Amino acid sequence: MEARMKHPVFVVPDAMQALQALGKAVHKTGLSPQLIELVNLRASQINGCSVCVQMHAQSLKTAGESDERIFGVAAWRETPYFDEAERAALALAEAATRLCDRPDAVPDEIWDDAAKHFDEEALSGLLLAIAQINVWNRLNAATRQMAGAAW
Repeated sequence: MEARMKHPVFVVPDAMQALQALGKAVHKTGLSPQLIELVNLRASQINGCSVCVQMHAQSLKTAGESDERIFGVAAWRETPYFDEAERAALALAEAATRLCDRPDAVPDEIWDDAAKHFDEEALSGLLLAIAQINVWNRLNAATRQMAGAAW
């Protein structure tokens, strides 16, 4: 399979700059880089974005995460590898990625659990990270960007 076109962020370079700036802002909110990567991996799995699944799994591995935690992201509810804050972040990532799967896109229970673990700045960063990975996933999926392909 080949990409349908050159990646849109290379066609519109200001878009790449904007997305990179958003990523830098998220990393300044106090969230751990590993938590951001866990959230990125989970949303990418849901969205079927091979580029991002590979990239974020590799980033986690490079950061020293265990194989059990990396492999366990897809089934985080059924594994003992994640603490309560990580579980809250993964639940929020799932809800905010699957907005149309339920009448209340992000139920109070999921929101309240995330708000219990993250202050307003960190929660804002988490929401922005979830939004950003969903943008990347949608761009990659729509244009059929492939894992392992050189940009």
